[in-house]
Amino acid sequence: MAQAAYESILQRDWERLRVMLHPYVHWSAADGTRLRGRTRVLERLQLASPPVRPGAVELRDGQIYRWQESPKAPEQ
Repeated sequence: MAQAAYESILQRDWERLRVMLHPYVHWSAADGTRLRGRTRVLERLQLASPPVRPGAVELRDGQIYRWQESPKAPEQ
């Protein structure tokens, strides 16, 4: 599920992603930003560059309930 969701983000297929996300999804971005709710998460993803791959994902009722991006490597 996480791989399919990540591919949807990269392809900018928001409708496909929408059905994979739980309505009360908890999203933790690599930069420390935390969002709650499918609508807010989708808004951020549509406006931002693609996130890094998730480090952890939790499913609930067959949908992604928690998504934690892997920390970004420090730029050199």
